[in-house]
Amino acid sequence: MTFDIAHLRVMPLHAITEIHGQAGLRRRLDDELDRLPAGDTVRTAADWAERLHADQRRVREPYANHLLRVCLRILCHYRVTDPDVLVAALLHDAVEDQPWAVAGVANHGPPPREAAFAAIAERYNARVARLVGAVTNPEPSPQDDPGPQAANRRYVTHLATALADEPWARVLKLSDFTDNGVGIVHTVGPKVPRAARKYTGALPVLRDLLERPDTPLPPAVRAHINRQLDLGAERFAAILAADADQPR
Repeated sequence: MTFDIAHLRVMPLHAITEIHGQAGLRRRLDDELDRLPAGDTVRTAADWAERLHADQRRVREPYANHLLRVCLRILCHYRVTDPDVLVAALLHDAVEDQPWAVAGVANHGPPPREAAFAAIAERYNARVARLVGAVTNPEPSPQDDPGPQAANRRYVTHLATALADEPWARVLKLSDFTDNGVGIVHTVGPKVPRAARKYTGALPVLRDLLERPDTPLPPAVRAHINRQLDLGAERFAAILAADADQPR
């Protein structure tokens, strides 16, 4: 498929998704990687991520689209070219969603998370595995309250604790949250108000993490992300207000 790369370079990431799909996002990423010294390392991670998540879909799209956008946002909008961070962005959901495939074992029994992290460390390095680990949600415990409010509290607590000492993992999570949260208008169904409640609770923690002195982003990028979080907050509020008006 042929793309007008000059056009792709100026299109918003969700616009590329809507018009050109996964192929367009991948072409945009490959164009950026052509200019990076370690571009081939990140490119092979993109290949692997697309294979790992090949059978997985979000509501309206292949799951790989989300991974490509998270990586592209970090590269193009956050101005981060660190290959470890970009590789971790592409693999940030791999252990949580596809641990058997990452570890290279049969899909049965408990999720082999430790083996999956070890496989990532062997394929790349321990830092990549550590960054992926910091943004991987912990497995639920049988003792956990199954209710949605308790689950949301656990999510927020995990963000605050797992990212406290991992400044670069904060960068991953901010891009991931932007894609899921600000991009909430690109999904449909009953999951939307549930996600809006979950994400609303996470906003104060993410703003705090963003503004910490050791978060490795320049002021202009921090301001850009804060505007994105503001936009997310507006969208969450609108979704929850509309949901409150629905008959029960």
